[in-house]
Amino acid sequence: MNAPAFPMGAIPTTVSTGRRKLVNVRQRSLLVAKLRTLWILGVFALVGVLALTRICWLGVTGPGGRDGDLSSLLVPQRGEIVDRNGVPLAREFSTYSLWFNPKAMSEGSALIHTPEQVADGLIRIFPDLDRKDLISKLSSGKPGYLRKSILPEDANKVHALGEPALEYPLEATRFYPQGSMAASVLGYVDSYGKGQVGMEEAFDKQLTSPEGRAQPAQISIDFRVQSALEDELARGMGLSKAKGAAGVVLDVDTGEVLALASLPSFDPNHVQPSDMMITPEQAAQGDVPHGFNRVTNQVYELGSTFKPITIAAALDAGTITNLGRRWPATPLHVAGFTIHDSHNFGASLNVPETLIHSSNVVTAQIADELGGVKLKQTMESLGMNERPQIELPARGFPLWPRGVWPRLRTMTVAYGHGIAVTPLHLASAYAALVNGGIWRPATLKKLDASQVPQGRRVFTAATSARIRQLLRMIVAYGTGRKADAPGFRVGGKTGSAEKPGAGGYRHHSLIATFASAFPMDRPRYVVIAMMDEPQGTEATSFQRTAAFNAAPVISRVIPRIGPLLGIMPDETRDIDISDLKPLVPAGSDKE
Repeated sequence: MNAPAFPMGAIPTTVSTGRRKLVNVRQRSLLVAKLRTLWILGVFALVGVLALTRICWLGVTGPGGRDGDLSSLLVPQRGEIVDRNGVPLAREFSTYSLWFNPKAMSEGSALIHTPEQVADGLIRIFPDLDRKDLISKLSSGKPGYLRKSILPEDANKVHALGEPALEYPLEATRFYPQGSMAASVLGYVDSYGKGQVGMEEAFDKQLTSPEGRAQPAQISIDFRVQSALEDELARGMGLSKAKGAAGVVLDVDTGEVLALASLPSFDPNHVQPSDMMITPEQAAQGDVPHGFNRVTNQVYELGSTFKPITIAAALDAGTITNLGRRWPATPLHVAGFTIHDSHNFGASLNVPETLIHSSNVVTAQIADELGGVKLKQTMESLGMNERPQIELPARGFPLWPRGVWPRLRTMTVAYGHGIAVTPLHLASAYAALVNGGIWRPATLKKLDASQVPQGRRVFTAATSARIRQLLRMIVAYGTGRKADAPGFRVGGKTGSAEKPGAGGYRHHSLIATFASAFPMDRPRYVVIAMMDEPQGTEATSFQRTAAFNAAPVISRVIPRIGPLLGIMPDETRDIDISDLKPLVPAGSDKE
């Protein structure tokens, strides 16, 4: 056959048109494929945005009811509380709880089995639960917790019971890794997530913010010092069979509280109603619940621990110009009342002897010369007429004699009777006695150098220096000998006061206190130890006074906490008391 007669390079019209159509079809197909891909990607992106938005919304607001698992996992509900060195004292984590939801099933009874059968099943998982209480809750038809903080394996066992009304939501739980340690400082968080009693209440807004960003809080407590103080107070309670104890360790230059203990204590991980309330019968006996803070909230007559304050006021006022001057030491009769001492200390005493022997009679005469106006002003400058200044919400108001103090009132206040304050008042006052004369408020916030308050001057630096010598002499030669800790240059004062009761003072119920500071050549810390109603036991030589009950606690606490705070024992150093030694006759250091 002959080839078609087309000119060279020419293409038939029908072929050219077909090819153009084929190209257009391919282009349209590619465009459709691209559009479909973009639509699919857009749908996935929209779903992702919606899911992320929902997650964020649930994290902030929670979905309501008992199904708040997601918010618990995504957003910490409450910030940590840590000690001054960053050791966690309170933190939050998610844990399962056992919740009764009687409306879990839309129709019929709340439970598939009887309340008795369900209670028996739960007790097989949690043997410590009370069967009668469980049956009552399961029969009430009211929603509520059956148990807080259960293990995942226990949640699986609950699931195996086959009761839809038994739910185990994952919730945020407050945990105190140190157990009951520092419970009086920390407080606890209730079932509604609200801080109660201690720093949990004081820092509630800081620890929880409306934006859901929990803020941590660092406090001044050193958990090592806290542990040592609580341990020795508990030991002292056991040896003396006291009904309670309290103690404080305070930085004399900043007012920071490094330890604060009130015993018996409670476990903030498992708060019981009895921890916060007592029966009328217990209250009549002068008991307080374990959650009651004896350091900041209960006021006591702290007895002879006030005598150095009276001497310091008289030194500042110039009514004492010669420490060797002697006053009569025989019983003193004023306004139908007799002031006397626990022992016969001789015909007369000078100032060092007065403090060494703890003479009420001579201290009363010194206060009489000073006058009620000036003594009252000194006490007011030390904050004794107002609640103690600290961040804790529970702060007791002193039993403060108002108006003009008559002569007898002035005399009794001078040796710690007729006025009742908290142990924290006493700690802040002793800090001012030994730090050069400056009173500062106590604080549970860790302070840097720029945050330390200026304070107010109460005593001159010269008076403070004299008091440091006298406090050291009390421990070296006087009633405070059992508080001595070799190498730590301890100074301090005993105080034993009868507790008031119906119809007058209870002669066999004492508050035994020792107020101390160390090292006296350069005071850094005040340490207070108090025993509530110690009994005369063999371990305390059958004595109930502070010299045999509170002072030994100090002698054990200071060697434990000193090295932790950078103060090592050094028996080659001490405060110079050589100019006062001649005023103390030989034999004054005998029991």
